Amino acid sequence: MDTPPARALARWAGMFLVGVLVGIVGTSVHRLARPWGLLLALALVLLGGVVGRAWAGAVAVLAVGLGVVTATGVLGVQGPGGDVLIAADGVGYVWYAGALVVAGAYLLPRSWFRESPPSRSPHT
Repeated sequence: MDTPPARALARWAGMFLVGVLVGIVGTSVHRLARPWGLLLALALVLLGGVVGRAWAGAVAVLAVGLGVVTATGVLGVQGPGGDVLIAADGVGYVWYAGALVVAGAYLLPRSWFRESPPSRSPHT
């Protein structure tokens, strides 16, 4: 099995960091003004997945998703003072499941991410 080139690994690592950043920002705003903060956070997750797919391919969508899951998992545990950033209620559960929204970027048509323009038929 061939190993991916260093450039691809660097892009995937970069998209993981983008996912972590998206998870941190999303956790910060998901309770802002219900339901708009949550919708904004979920849209940010989807946007991160789309950027990852456009820049580094389908594997980058997984990297973004892992970054979001990592950030929400770390920020969702109880802190030393007993405080939590993600409450155990409906909004919190939707935000935890929000990492699955990144899969929407994977389900988008491949042709949207093509680097070359589509070929034109000679009859048009």
